[in-house]
Amino acid sequence: MICTVLKQKESIKSVTPAKGLTIISKLRTSLHENMEQLLMVWVTEKQLQGDTLTQTIICKKARAIYGDLLKQTPQTSIDEASEESFKVSRGWFENFKKRTGIHSVVRHGEAASSDMKAAEDYIKMFSDLIKAQGYISQQVFNCDETGLFWKKLLNRTYITAEEKIMTGHKRMKDRLTLALCANANGDCKIKPLLVYHSENPRAFKSHKILKEKLQVMWRSNPKAWVTRKFFVEWVNLFFGPSVKKYLQEKNLPVQALFILDNAPAHPPNLKDDILEEFKFIKVLYLPPNTTPILQPMYQQVISNFKKLYTKHLFRRCFEVTETTNLTLREFWKDHFNIAICLKIIDQAWLGVTTRTLTSAWKKLWPEAVAERIYEELEPGMSVEEEIVSLGKSMGLEVEERRERACGGAHPGTDD
Repeated sequence: MICTVLKQKESIKSVTPAKGLTIISKLRTSLHENMEQLLMVWVTEKQLQGDTLTQTIICKKARAIYGDLLKQTPQTSIDEASEESFKVSRGWFENFKKRTGIHSVVRHGEAASSDMKAAEDYIKMFSDLIKAQGYISQQVFNCDETGLFWKKLLNRTYITAEEKIMTGHKRMKDRLTLALCANANGDCKIKPLLVYHSENPRAFKSHKILKEKLQVMWRSNPKAWVTRKFFVEWVNLFFGPSVKKYLQEKNLPVQALFILDNAPAHPPNLKDDILEEFKFIKVLYLPPNTTPILQPMYQQVISNFKKLYTKHLFRRCFEVTETTNLTLREFWKDHFNIAICLKIIDQAWLGVTTRTLTSAWKKLWPEAVAERIYEELEPGMSVEEEIVSLGKSMGLEVEERRERACGGAHPGTDD
């Protein structure tokens, strides 16, 4: 080992530590850094598309990306043994998760095959509970968290010549986490919980923003993740009071069912943390590994919200470039901040329709969806078509295909 280190002395000294590392314990070249950056882009896109990612799938993709980069690199600039210098091991995978912040992406074939059986059993149990307790769609709520790369000018589908020359990746990775919640009837949306890495962003001062007046409950921590503490605070400060007020206004029995997945931010003993005045809320958890199958918010609600966010974001960009002397790059770099982002988030959440919120329950509670009679929608431009139209009007190269945009991994559980 000592001989090997001495032989590679110059190479080791020239290596720059990866982000988050304070010492170099292994030889990491620029190939490793580039590979992990490309891999993270691929992981994000797959998660936004709703694809299941396992450790095996991610490691296989990492090996393929590294091999492609290796072929594109002149042999004179790399060590002959470079192909062997990257071992797709469990250790590398764990370190990759730590460096990038992704969590719980592993879902083995055995678990996946048992998900459907667990989901079927849960649907039956849920149906029996609904009938026994007499819950109606107005009284049943679901909440789920999602990450939002709020300053990402979309993925590779939406590219501008200006964005290509924007230096640095920090702006692209500026991320926040949202917890979205609504009832099965689709007519009661709860104020979202938002977690950001800064408690008092500079933009708040310049825009004279008071956090208590925001349309979200603002919290912060370095990783911008929803924690148990934040979630319990949100339940007692906003969810409980809003649900109670809504039920009283509708002259409904003050009882509610709150459906949650098993994310780390959702305490298994949440009922013990709920204030006494909100004990009418019964908490019910989804079985592990059934979120993609049963979680209502996962069934197009979050996806629809992100598409609406993208549409309003494009519209804001279009208005700025049309009515001011700012170029898109100038607006993006110097004027688009978290304060403007919050306004767009509010617009997008308000834009999620009752139809979308209700139809999201068709897998878990098909009877609730069947009871609703929808009026025929007038033919009009879809959200995707509006995004494409706005993008092209600004000179963006926009592919006409449907994709989820500006999203991020689900913090804690990472759907």
